[in-house]
Amino acid sequence: MTEETNENLTLPYVAVTMGDGAGIGPEVIVPAVLDHGILQECRPVVIGDLLRLRQAADILGIDADIQAIENVEDAEFTPGRVNVIDLALLPEDLKWGQLSLLAGHAAYEYIRVASELAMTGKVQAICTAPLNKEALHAAGHIYPGHTELLASLTGTEEVSMMLSTPKIRVIHVTTHIGLADAIRKINPDLVQRTIRRGYEALVRAGIPNPKIGVCAINPHAGENGLFGQGEEAEKIEPGVQAAQAEGINAVGPLPADTLFFLAGRGDYDLVVAMYHDQGHGPVKVLGIEAGVNITVGLPVIRTSVDHGTAFDIAGKAIADSRSMVEALHQAAEMATRPSMAR
Repeated sequence: MTEETNENLTLPYVAVTMGDGAGIGPEVIVPAVLDHGILQECRPVVIGDLLRLRQAADILGIDADIQAIENVEDAEFTPGRVNVIDLALLPEDLKWGQLSLLAGHAAYEYIRVASELAMTGKVQAICTAPLNKEALHAAGHIYPGHTELLASLTGTEEVSMMLSTPKIRVIHVTTHIGLADAIRKINPDLVQRTIRRGYEALVRAGIPNPKIGVCAINPHAGENGLFGQGEEAEKIEPGVQAAQAEGINAVGPLPADTLFFLAGRGDYDLVVAMYHDQGHGPVKVLGIEAGVNITVGLPVIRTSVDHGTAFDIAGKAIADSRSMVEALHQAAEMATRPSMAR
């Protein structure tokens, strides 16, 4: 067994949570953590169930050396090896593609352990496979999703969701609330904080002075008050101006349809969307398999695939691992490093 190189020892550790074990998480994790390119960028350690990962490897026909470890520092990164902190929470006969309270609870536990590792500095980023919200709730863990769960576990008051694709990046001012509620919630301070979180994330990723475009709420950015109730002038413009006063290169509010076109051709490094579907729609048109969901504002960066548990194809060896590979790539790129420690 070959030893790690000195260069490898400087790579960030990434905790990879298995998500809902009845979904496609195990099937996308195994090939992703074995990806040669990923192993040049980070040291992935899976938080999950050893048995389920071995079942996934068998289904995929992958000859992987999947081994349990007690601590992150016990992991060995050699060709074909998958390192797992094995919580052993799932039964051997767990059915693929079916809602399971046990799988919902296990998904929560994987996140809890990953959060503890992050908070103690054992890992420098978290990358999550999808969980099933219905299963999570059935197990008594009432959170809208990963983002809110991680915020609670790490004691973080406010985080932002960023979607990243090879073509555009989008950060959201509001996410999982109704449109009318989102408009009520938007205010200049929240807009400013969201812009700042996006700016800091991009600087961490190696973009020194990102250009940020901020969406309007109404068509044509309100057309000087012709559309809407003056939301642009009241809720968005002061937030953009406050961000500019911090030295951030932010522009807006701009008509969303025009801004996404300009960002898609490379004029902007980041788009600030005001509500969930304003940002998610354009990203998913570009191809969900390449999309990554990033939570910014946590003590460490968290990335995730931009797809669900896909119960309809789980256990059938047809899940696409490209989004998980990209999520690991983004986690490695944006991970906390010793020179950035506070």
